Amino acid sequence: MSTNFSAGLSAAGFPTSADIWLELDGQKVAVVQSYHCRTTRSSYCVEAFGEEEPVATVQGPQSYVIQLTRLYATDQAIADGLDFYAMKNFSLVICKPDRKVIYSDCQWSDIQEDAQLGKTVVEQLTLVARGRMEVAA
Repeated sequence: MSTNFSAGLSAAGFPTSADIWLELDGQKVAVVQSYHCRTTRSSYCVEAFGEEEPVATVQGPQSYVIQLTRLYATDQAIADGLDFYAMKNFSLVICKPDRKVIYSDCQWSDIQEDAQLGKTVVEQLTLVARGRMEVAA
């Protein structure tokens, strides 16, 4: 059986900076060049007296830490006086070919700036999200 993998892939199928953005109160306030997400879970073993091995494992809550690179504020957000340092309870939306991934109730934990004259750019923003959900595109 022959499969043509390239037939289903096109440049339009991969997320670009236009497909990754920050939302604040339902409004797109910045586009993002790239992201890196780390999801962790603090699970642990339950031990019982006299047993050589754990009797169970318990899942802890998930934690989402997302690092965004090269954020560009939208013209409207700049006109509205967007301040990355004042942002709280915002969402990160990542569009993929078949779905959107939404990280909700985000708070920033680290901001690194590298700005040029006339540009509103944040080089790197690290955020922590309370939740993650996927919706069909």
